[in-house]
Amino acid sequence: MAGGPSTPALVVAVNEAGAMGYLAAGYKTADALSEEFDQTRGLTDRPFGVNVFVPARLNRARDEAAVDAYRRRLQPLADKLDAVMPEPRWDDTDSYEAKIALLEEAKVDTVSFTFGCPAPDVVRRLRASGAQVVVTVTDTDEALAAVRGGADALCVQGSQAGGHRSTHRVDAIPNDLSWLDLVREVRSVTTVPLIAAGGIADAQDVRRALGLGAAAVQVGTAFLLCDEAGTSATHRAGLQEATLERSAVTRAFSGRPGRGVRNAFVDEYDAHAPSVFPVIDQLTKPLRAAAAGLEDFHLVNLWAGTRWRQAEPGSAAEVVGRLVGSTT
Repeated sequence: MAGGPSTPALVVAVNEAGAMGYLAAGYKTADALSEEFDQTRGLTDRPFGVNVFVPARLNRARDEAAVDAYRRRLQPLADKLDAVMPEPRWDDTDSYEAKIALLEEAKVDTVSFTFGCPAPDVVRRLRASGAQVVVTVTDTDEALAAVRGGADALCVQGSQAGGHRSTHRVDAIPNDLSWLDLVREVRSVTTVPLIAAGGIADAQDVRRALGLGAAAVQVGTAFLLCDEAGTSATHRAGLQEATLERSAVTRAFSGRPGRGVRNAFVDEYDAHAPSVFPVIDQLTKPLRAAAAGLEDFHLVNLWAGTRWRQAEPGSAAEVVGRLVGSTT
């Protein structure tokens, strides 16, 4: 839940309700992550995790022309919003090495990775510090690669998931497999613990996942409207807007496939966005910020899973209670 929704307050509330919260390291500096980590650890003595983006290998020579073309297409909107798109940073690694060093020193309980497998040396360092390492996967090939790389557990992310799909290649076309199908497939090729994710919204889903052999479930969208979440007012409004009726997987906002509520930005730009993350995310960030300032949910990324309509305002404890239900 990078980009705002994940906060120390949300992590602590989820922990106090008996689940396990995660801080999002994505899009933050190492210093900002350190501050949030210290704040969270100061508020709870329960285990919590941190999720890290594995940086993409950018190919400027191959992709620069496509990025420039998309920038030109976006320029009229930038002018309309009085926003300035930055020059692309082709060396952007999201402060990855600094974050790994921080987490190694901080002795975090669990580190999960999105967008790929961490290098074996990173896995060894984190495990030596006492952390469990989880890798998010979307098919059996990624699962096997993660296990070979030393992952202690796999987060098996189905196509119903909100936000970015964690394909290990930026340009991969994500499959349409549900978490149910993926848990079955991945369980057939490995014995490591599995965490089911993607469209899980109620206690019945949790029971089915555990019944299939998952060790746990991971939930994001259900918490987006919680009091403790850092979800922006514009994002909250979009999730509750009756005229927005469908979700869609799009590269329009970041260059990576991500699922959100379909709005005007997706309709206009999805077909033209190149598969270049995080450079496309850099270009659209000022546009999204300007639109959010105007409370225009038609022009921001309304990341959410297929069952976003079941998300409700309230406390994180209430959401955990609905998910647990009568699962025990």
